[in-house]
Amino acid sequence: MRAGNRYAYASLKKRGRHDVALAIFDLDNTLLGGDSDHAWGEFLVDRQLVDGDAFREANDRFYQQYQDGGLDIHAYLRFALEPLTRFSPDELEALHRDFMTNYIAPMRLPKADALIAEHKAAGDHCMIMTATNTFITRPIAESLGISDIIGSEPEVIDGRYTGNVAGTPCFQEGKVTLLKQRLQEQGLKLAGSTFYSDSHNDLPLLRLVEKPVAVDPDETLLKEALRQNWRVISLRD
Repeated sequence: MRAGNRYAYASLKKRGRHDVALAIFDLDNTLLGGDSDHAWGEFLVDRQLVDGDAFREANDRFYQQYQDGGLDIHAYLRFALEPLTRFSPDELEALHRDFMTNYIAPMRLPKADALIAEHKAAGDHCMIMTATNTFITRPIAESLGISDIIGSEPEVIDGRYTGNVAGTPCFQEGKVTLLKQRLQEQGLKLAGSTFYSDSHNDLPLLRLVEKPVAVDPDETLLKEALRQNWRVISLRD
């Protein structure tokens, strides 16, 4: 799947400052060489903060459903957000620092950092859109130098996570809905927009933007990208 010249790491042409385009990035297995959501579950198991065998089995099962395109996002978020209810904000902050150092740092991809830098140099507005909840992903986005992030938002009441999702999950068609809301709020346009993703779950948003790019894509997305003559690149080679 990743052989030959299908994966060309092309440089971006710098545009004038007046021409601001939107550069949207998926996070897991796109800008990162792994899945932060699944890794957080592994982290909880490794740190003995959850019932190890049962939690790992469920975590792996949901991840497989995601890869197969059959994930019930609401069921998954109930599972993923429940552990957040067990800890205070200070405890969660300390846990996330440990997670970033030992699980996320090894997933960083130099080519992903370079791609973000090229878009910034071109004057583009960079945004991350991810199905993974923003407790996990907002610090990761900040470490990548991107402050504008749309993810599945955990509900917080009186400073504590409730285990529920607030609003529309940022998944499949939900990404389109949430992006349109954000564009209206920020006065941004889809003209000249680019979206980078590895997953067929992101086909609704890939079809919406002007410049869809498949990044180290799964088999289903690769077939669609080749059929549509979309760019296909690797950030791992």
